[in-house]
Amino acid sequence: MEGVGQITCIRQCRKIRTFRPAMMNSRKHPPAAEGASCPSLLCPLNRMRAGMAVRVKQLCASPDVGQRLREIGLGEEKIIRLLCCGTNVICIVCNARLALSAQLAEAILVEPVE
Repeated sequence: MEGVGQITCIRQCRKIRTFRPAMMNSRKHPPAAEGASCPSLLCPLNRMRAGMAVRVKQLCASPDVGQRLREIGLGEEKIIRLLCCGTNVICIVCNARLALSAQLAEAILVEPVE
């Protein structure tokens, strides 16, 4: 790891970025435990590559938005597949295509499925 309290997105991310605690909102991007291995780190949904299957690990949206996402099938531990990443993120959720804004997709922390 580069330093204590930093999160580096895993290799599957489109852009490798390092988030520093001073730049983070306390609700987003929880700091990784010291000595955590790279695969256990989480990335926002909008930073993953198109075509990847990912598992939702945490919804960092407001309680109302988080509840709505869970109602439509985008809850914790659900596996989804990204179709397109750009201004909007399009993914397959419960055999349906779902378009999310980049801002909302950034509040959804995921890990790649192997």
